[in-house]
Amino acid sequence: MASPKVGSIGEYIREQRTRAKISLRQLADVSGISNPYLSQIERGLRKPSAEILQQIAKGLRISAEALYVQAGILEDRDADTDVQTAIRADLILTERQKQVLLDVYESFRRENEAAAATSERYQDTGKDEVG
Repeated sequence: MASPKVGSIGEYIREQRTRAKISLRQLADVSGISNPYLSQIERGLRKPSAEILQQIAKGLRISAEALYVQAGILEDRDADTDVQTAIRADLILTERQKQVLLDVYESFRRENEAAAATSERYQDTGKDEVG
């Protein structure tokens, strides 16, 4: 997997901060990272460590995994559905609540995929017997 350019993680952090309506100074305060260092990250001048990303994620109330993927530390998994993206982006839910919702959602999807596969096999078997 090609690693993203250094600036892209900073752009992503700035976008998340803007969406959360948090100033750079407020994010610095809640994450425990200095305002100048955070500014350099957002401008793409510094590449933050996993630990720094975790602190930023906590300050933004988003998944650290999302930042790790954006920074190229973790490989991206299958593309999220709109539902998964919405759950992960929700600023009100705790990380635990998000994970429980994602687990339930994924279990429903697997159940429906299995039912669809069973139905297809049944239909294919029925066609073979008729033909």
